[in-house]
Amino acid sequence: MYLVNMEAENPSVTRFRQYLRINTMQPNPNYDAAIEFLRKEADSIGLDFFVHETTVKDRPIARMTWKGTSPGLGSILLMSHMDVVPVFPDQWKHEPFSAHKDDKGDIYARGSQDMKCVTSWYLETIRRLKSEGKKFARTIHLIFSSDEEVGGSPSSAFVKSKEFKELNAVFGLDEGIANPGSKIRVFYGERSTWWIKVVCKGPPGHGSSFIENSAGKKLQYMINKFYDLRDTQEKKWKENPEKGLGSYITVNMNILEGGVQANVVPDCLSAVFDVRIPPTYDIVALRKTMLGWCQEAGTDVSLEFMEDVITTHMVKLDASNNFWVAFEDGCKQSNIEIQTEIFPAGTDGRFYRAQGVDILGFSPMNHTPQLLHDHNEFLNEKVFLRGIDIYYNIIPALASVE
Repeated sequence: MYLVNMEAENPSVTRFRQYLRINTMQPNPNYDAAIEFLRKEADSIGLDFFVHETTVKDRPIARMTWKGTSPGLGSILLMSHMDVVPVFPDQWKHEPFSAHKDDKGDIYARGSQDMKCVTSWYLETIRRLKSEGKKFARTIHLIFSSDEEVGGSPSSAFVKSKEFKELNAVFGLDEGIANPGSKIRVFYGERSTWWIKVVCKGPPGHGSSFIENSAGKKLQYMINKFYDLRDTQEKKWKENPEKGLGSYITVNMNILEGGVQANVVPDCLSAVFDVRIPPTYDIVALRKTMLGWCQEAGTDVSLEFMEDVITTHMVKLDASNNFWVAFEDGCKQSNIEIQTEIFPAGTDGRFYRAQGVDILGFSPMNHTPQLLHDHNEFLNEKVFLRGIDIYYNIIPALASVE
């Protein structure tokens, strides 16, 4: 087991901090620097390294491969993404790409939780396994994607490519979320994403009049309907939060558009809603309900689906799934307690699940505040080193499934 020594930093922590210092922040991530770092890591560990150009210009997918002793078997994917979300530097205790470590061992950096820690866990675990001369039946591919934080279009393109098909992937791990409690969260599916633009049109007029069938009145009706759905789901979540946020529909109105002047009734108003739907929910029925709201609101009311990502695939968490059994065994060897949930947001894993690959979301960060996309994102050194020990049991278990 790795031990923390504040005087002589563990080399695994040093490499993790080096990766964190590479600025891959959207909208202008430095992928060249990240790929160069990963290439050097592959060379030092002894892994084959590839860069796949996707149909999205300047947005590559990097890959490392550790060939198994029975390469005909379906392979294991260890997935992570290189990009991170923007920061507000004035809100941070330390420079967001300095990877500053304080006297408690907390490492502050954008990406420390989401999700350069996962990349580093994979690399350090495989470095350790290879240094011990370990070999496994199944080939392991480490996938490093780009633009996950802005929709994941490179991954969407990659999974349809000949290069991906040739990987013969059957199971994989992707990112999870930190938990302040003692359990480690495991995600077996994720919610569908709808970004819906509600467009309401009506007659214009003077702001001092009662205009019939106005765009504003129609939009009010639609907003009320969306928020009624939100309120109902929020009540259910508060009554049964242990199921996890991913088990409920969330609705947020994030953009309002329209109007030309304070005393002019506009002929068009719109609102954009972010709706996330669990894979257990009837998507077809929900879409039909929303279209019904448009008819009820009046004429010239429509929905534009800016994002219409449907993810209904869920990993079976029972004895019929040998990979789940192996994953669970690896967790037991690590003496960790897990809680299974539906992922509340979106990951690149949805594209791989759509191709028939079972993907679990897993980031072994317990006793850690959830700070993805937040100010002062950090991960403690001890939690990071413990994560290597955990993956040291899980990755061999998955790669040895017969």
